[in-house]
Amino acid sequence: MQKLLLFIDKVSTLVGHIFSWLILALTLLVSWEVFSRYALDTPHPWAFDAMIMLYGTLFMMAGAYTLAQNGHVRGDVLYGFFPPRLQAGLDLALYILFFIPGVVALVLAGYHYAAESWAINEHSNITAEGPPIYPYKIIIPIAGALLLAQGIVEIVRCIVCLKQGFWPSRQEDVEEVDVEKLKEMVDVTDSDIAAADRAAAAQQREKK
Repeated sequence: MQKLLLFIDKVSTLVGHIFSWLILALTLLVSWEVFSRYALDTPHPWAFDAMIMLYGTLFMMAGAYTLAQNGHVRGDVLYGFFPPRLQAGLDLALYILFFIPGVVALVLAGYHYAAESWAINEHSNITAEGPPIYPYKIIIPIAGALLLAQGIVEIVRCIVCLKQGFWPSRQEDVEEVDVEKLKEMVDVTDSDIAAADRAAAAQQREKK
């Protein structure tokens, strides 16, 4: 079971990594459009639509990855102080009551939106000669399906935590630097850092 959970974590993480490159594409597109508009005086009407679609695709396809990394926003003023079993119970209730119905609705509605868009060869009407948006709309049910699969994994984790009393492991990815963990790794204490700061300040005073 744990191998299956970690496998879905890896799939969500891989998809997140792949679509994260859209940040680079979006940055290049915005930079080129600004240069083209103000330096060359040749704006492209389709650029605005393309930016929206790139950002929307990035946002949607990062959903499962963010859930796999337990990175979604949570009002954890009190949650962090709860024991694991109580955390799991709350999460399980919220997943069943809100997450599953909402994401299932997203998948079903997204499928119909995408099917209709492909059937009529839909193009954007925000700007003149808008680009096709049916390839973008198919991202909606795909992203929803990935998010649903990852949500089921999280539900299983909640059930396991309720039985075992602790959270099972998950696929880890690169994170921001944790200062406390870094201190433990290099065996440095706060007093050592304070002493180093005082020594550096003393050296600066001597130079002056």
